[in-house]
Amino acid sequence: MALTDKDIALVKETFALVLPIADTAAEMFYQHLFEIAPEVRPLFKGDMKKQGAMLMSSIKLAVDNINNPDVLLPAIQKLGERHAQYNVQEEHYTTVGQALLWTLEQGLADAFTLDVKKAWAATYTTLACEMIKAQQNVV
Repeated sequence: MALTDKDIALVKETFALVLPIADTAAEMFYQHLFEIAPEVRPLFKGDMKKQGAMLMSSIKLAVDNINNPDVLLPAIQKLGERHAQYNVQEEHYTTVGQALLWTLEQGLADAFTLDVKKAWAATYTTLACEMIKAQQNVV
C-alpha cells in the first residue's frame, strides 16, 4: 500500500473520533449513499442496522490493520469477492467513496481537514482497488 505515515496516523486518529458515533455514522452513510445513488438500494436486502454494524466493523478492521497488509489484504480481497456475489459494479466503489467522505466530513466537523480528507481518500482508493481486483477474479 502506498499510504504515507501521515495518512495512516490521520486515518487512525480520526477513526477513533468516529467510533463513539459509529451507529449514527453508519446510518448517515447509507442515507446519503441512497440519496446520491438510489440505484444501489436494491443491493441491500437485509437489516440496515446490521449492515451498518458490518460496515463499521469492516472499516475498523481496515484501520486497525492498515500497517499489517498480511492481515488486511486477505480480508479486503474476501470482501471484494463477496461483493461480486452481490452484483456490485466497479462504478459503485466511487459512489461509496463519496458517501464515506461526506459522512466523515459530517461526523468529524472541524476535525475533517483537507489533510484528513486526502488521507481517507487515499486509504479508501487503495482498499477499493484491491477489492475490485479480487472481485474481477471471481467474475
